[in-house]
Amino acid sequence: MALRLVVSLSVAVVALGDRSSHVSVSLGGHHSSHHAQPTYHHQPSYHPQPSYHPQPSYHPAPAYHPQPSYTHGHEPAVPACAANTTKPWCLEDAEYPTYEIKHAAEHHYEKLLSLYADVADLNTELSVERPNTLEEETYLCPSETAYVRPLRAQNTEGKWRVIINNIDVHYQTLTQTTRIEECLTSGDACPLVPECYESKCLQKSIYHRFLVYDAYDQYFPFAIETFKLPASCACLLGAYTIDH
Repeated sequence: MALRLVVSLSVAVVALGDRSSHVSVSLGGHHSSHHAQPTYHHQPSYHPQPSYHPQPSYHPAPAYHPQPSYTHGHEPAVPACAANTTKPWCLEDAEYPTYEIKHAAEHHYEKLLSLYADVADLNTELSVERPNTLEEETYLCPSETAYVRPLRAQNTEGKWRVIINNIDVHYQTLTQTTRIEECLTSGDACPLVPECYESKCLQKSIYHRFLVYDAYDQYFPFAIETFKLPASCACLLGAYTIDH
């Protein structure tokens, strides 16, 4: 009988254990307590953000291309050599770009020679050596004649240009010589002309073609341009007048 009672209580305890998380059972003066373990809930996995943010690729600056030392495009309208003269040409020039011209001439030698052949100076050896004035010959208007090799000159558009002169390239010297004649008394009455004639000394000019250097032309820094230079001094006679 006692054994049956114990089995019945055990069954009751099991049945109650399914309904409650805490069950107290007392058997024969002994107290038994059962504590159910709490259910464990997993926390979501931790996904750390990447701490490194790569910088964009480095793009190096474009290569530096230095400008030529001779700054034709940005030079003053009137070069330094012409600051103290009224003539539209310079026979001396402390800033003449000899090195740059030689370097460009060697690089474009064949094409340069084809241009130079059109403007090569004439054989003026005899003319240069002859006297500028002749004692037995009298001009109506006094003038001064010279054979020059300009280093810079003002073209027909009023712009100063570098003239190719005294440039040594490939065992050849490139020169451009021209004859000029300037009136000494331009605008005055012609000497030895009777006063009954209206007369005036007049400066006459002629157009010359010179080979020039342009430092800012990256493809071919040479060209032929036109220049107006004094060529002769004439006497202009007006109408005959009778003064009483």
